[in-house]
Amino acid sequence: MDKKGFTLIELIITIAIIGILAAIAIPAYIGQQKRAARTEAYSNLQNLRLLEEQYFSEQGCYYMDSTNTCQNMATPIPYNGTAAADGGIEDFLRGFKPGNASDLNFTYTITTNNTGTGGGAASCFVATATGKGGTRVAGDTFTIDCNNARNF
Repeated sequence: MDKKGFTLIELIITIAIIGILAAIAIPAYIGQQKRAARTEAYSNLQNLRLLEEQYFSEQGCYYMDSTNTCQNMATPIPYNGTAAADGGIEDFLRGFKPGNASDLNFTYTITTNNTGTGGGAASCFVATATGKGGTRVAGDTFTIDCNNARNF
């Protein structure tokens, strides 16, 4: 008898092999997407550190209020993503432009304190990136400070 086609056993074995390959590939793909999203935070935090160091070299501290007085920030200053003078990071670090705030995977904030060299007001800073809810990086938090100490 001349048979043409596949038997049920052959089809089941093929489907099982495809399932095993998918079970290996899908988690690796998702992990790669998560690493790519985290790269956004890493590069933006390093950019914030460089901009803060430039600001420090020009102003003598990491943050000045509207009266040109070095101040520690009572609350973290967020990145709002607007050009308006709304008290965001972009108001005093004009070079920080990571993109539209609603399109980013992370929120960015900066705080200053007096733990740096000299111990005066705003003598050190900590920049923080926090993963937004509903993204692959929800709950991730990365920081960098004036001494380039980082957790990434």
